[in-house]
Amino acid sequence: MKKAKGFWLSIILSLVVYGVVQFLINSGSLNPFYANTLIFIAINIILAVSLHLVIGITGQFSIGHAGFLAVGAYISAICTMKLEFPFIAALIVGGVVAAVAGLMVGIPSLRLKGDYLAIATLGFAEIIRIVFLNIDYVGGAAGMQVSHLTDWTYAFICLLITILVIVNFTNSRHGRACIAIRENEIAADAMGINTTYYKVAAFALGSFFAGIAGGLYAHNFYIIQPTNFGFLKSFDILIFVVLGGLGSLSGAVISAILLTIVSTFLQDYPETRMIIYSLVLVIVMLYRPQGLMGTKEITDYFGKWTNAKGGNSYGK
Repeated sequence: MKKAKGFWLSIILSLVVYGVVQFLINSGSLNPFYANTLIFIAINIILAVSLHLVIGITGQFSIGHAGFLAVGAYISAICTMKLEFPFIAALIVGGVVAAVAGLMVGIPSLRLKGDYLAIATLGFAEIIRIVFLNIDYVGGAAGMQVSHLTDWTYAFICLLITILVIVNFTNSRHGRACIAIRENEIAADAMGINTTYYKVAAFALGSFFAGIAGGLYAHNFYIIQPTNFGFLKSFDILIFVVLGGLGSLSGAVISAILLTIVSTFLQDYPETRMIIYSLVLVIVMLYRPQGLMGTKEITDYFGKWTNAKGGNSYGK
């Protein structure tokens, strides 16, 4: 009952936030720069949450997420610009193709562990980037022009669906199997859990939502280029998850919001932007090595506050 109440309360609060922001955009109170920043925050949260499923929940160290972002971006752009698909259909096709790419990478490589898996996924991301770099159909190195179709409504709906799916997956028996693999893969295998199946499934699901984020990313700018999806982009997404706290979805969301804001508002200082950005990361890692949230969720703190309040009332 408490979980159901918390779920519907979260949905209502989310819709209220959406309504307020949409009203501000429509009334002109929120200028295009801040509106675009909110859209970019939503895209980064989708990327952070999708990678959180792979690293934080299943414990697979992947640094090739930019590859799936690129697949979703280019495939959705081809669907809208070349094939004249509706935007929603293009997003779905981009996500599905990214998921298929995740399966193609996951099935052979997820038998690897640790650094070996990281190198394999990084190699995949670079292969994808080089492929798009040499295909004239999508503009090659010059990039591909894309219509601006992403708005706050599309970004918010995709963000809400992503979080709902991953939260429900995590709380299901499949999610518990993934967590068991993260904690001790040998013990999970001994208990009858098909570790390869669940690692590949989590990898494919995370890739699907990275592809959705790629579609939103591509249609939020007027041009996409292979250089936008280099290995540094994968590390940016990885930082969201690690800084927020491995195993904490709330941490990934908070970290994506904070770092996107910091990065955006430091664009006026290109010489010192990366220095300040790096210093912020170093300071947080020194004083909070487990990440902002550790393995906890925001709901855990709300639960403690509610229980404490209830205990005081009964005491009275």
